[in-house]
Amino acid sequence: MKQSLWQRVRRDRVLLLMALPGLGLLLAFAYLPLLGNFIAFQEYLPFVQLGRSAWVGLDNFAILFNGDKEFLNALGNTLTITVIQVVFVFPAPILLALLLNSLLPERLKRIVQSILYLPHFLSWVIVVAVFQQMLGGGGLLNNALRAAGHGTVNILGNPDAFIAVVTSQVMWKDTGWATILFLAVLAQISPSLYEAASVDGASKTRQLWHVTLPGMRGIIIMLLILRLGDSLTVGFEQILLQQGAFGRQASEVLDTYVYNNGIVGGQWGMAAAVGLVKGIVGVALVYGANRTAHVFGESGVYEKR
Repeated sequence: MKQSLWQRVRRDRVLLLMALPGLGLLLAFAYLPLLGNFIAFQEYLPFVQLGRSAWVGLDNFAILFNGDKEFLNALGNTLTITVIQVVFVFPAPILLALLLNSLLPERLKRIVQSILYLPHFLSWVIVVAVFQQMLGGGGLLNNALRAAGHGTVNILGNPDAFIAVVTSQVMWKDTGWATILFLAVLAQISPSLYEAASVDGASKTRQLWHVTLPGMRGIIIMLLILRLGDSLTVGFEQILLQQGAFGRQASEVLDTYVYNNGIVGGQWGMAAAVGLVKGIVGVALVYGANRTAHVFGESGVYEKR
């Protein structure tokens, strides 16, 4: 017998009460800030009463279409970092999870996992400082080169090395943490499937291709779709901390562009306009990728209705 809404609320009242704090935080920090997007259509002045700033229509969006060199440079850097991170950073935890699951005994795997998780809990300030100690002018690498009688290399001040450095930092910090989901999925694959494949004469490579990867396909597609939705966000704090060393031409991305020109430069309306466009592009990418997943028979991040 189908229950009414009120009956279901009474039935699940304890769970609903437990969810209330989370819903309150989601409302306060995720949905209420959406109302601030009206700033994108104003010549916003922070010291004027809210809503009293002059309305300028779509003037703040003109910077997106008039060929502003700084904006185009930031957009180009952002897209380059996004592509590189999707190609190299996204598959890294998948490969690491497969290696841990295939090569290591259970007890040793747990120890290695715990060690690999640790960098995720470091702040970007500490991560950048660690790389400075390793690759900076007075770091371990250059000290070793001096001791060996060679010249030093300038990595953390070389604009051409910027993308390689930020990609390396992201991989070191988050690859171990990102393996959690994939290891959980691997643990859910029934051993009987491997046994059946082995009885049929399948090699380890065949078992990987026909049993392991199909078992991980759903979570891989879902995470890839979510990554596309966040594709124009490539790390504000991490990049801002190193912008002085690499220079703005090489390291300016959309987030730092918004900060430098919108917040520091006082162009609040323009900053809100760029942020609004980023959000719209992210939603469009998630929707398009999810529809594509449905076409290929996958569930994506939400089921097809």
